[in-house]
Amino acid sequence: MNGDTPARVEVLTADLDGTAAVAGAVAALLGPGDLVLLSGELGAGKTAFTQALARHLGVAEAVTSPTFTLVRPYATAAGWTLLHADLYRLESTAEVADLGLAEELDDGAVAVVEWGERGAPVLTGGHLRLTLERDPAGRDGARRIALEAHGPAWEARWARLAALAGGVPA
Repeated sequence: MNGDTPARVEVLTADLDGTAAVAGAVAALLGPGDLVLLSGELGAGKTAFTQALARHLGVAEAVTSPTFTLVRPYATAAGWTLLHADLYRLESTAEVADLGLAEELDDGAVAVVEWGERGAPVLTGGHLRLTLERDPAGRDGARRIALEAHGPAWEARWARLAALAGGVPA
């Protein structure tokens, strides 16, 4: 890793349990101030990934899509807040900035942002980017998940994350 090119690994999951296993690998490495950006077409599994991530973090309540509320906070077993944001309906970076996610991250929350590419210009700094897509071979429930580390904090955890994600059965 040279800082210009993000570390990247792709995982092919066979089903929703495989996607949940990738979420578990990510959850094992999350801590206060972390940002996870999710990209992928409608139905690619961004909300399902976030639901599994929340379960791995000990979130007790049901995690639902924040499409209309934009951001939903959840208490984790570790004591910090998991913010689940959905930027699909936002049309400008000013609207993203108005959500206050950067300030929440500075205060120790962790944010998982669906349609993260829309917020990337405002949510600067290190992050983990996941791109989810349906299996190109057409297997129902299977996903291809690309993980990319951006910034020194994620690059420092990259070897561990790649090993955990690489252990997910296809």
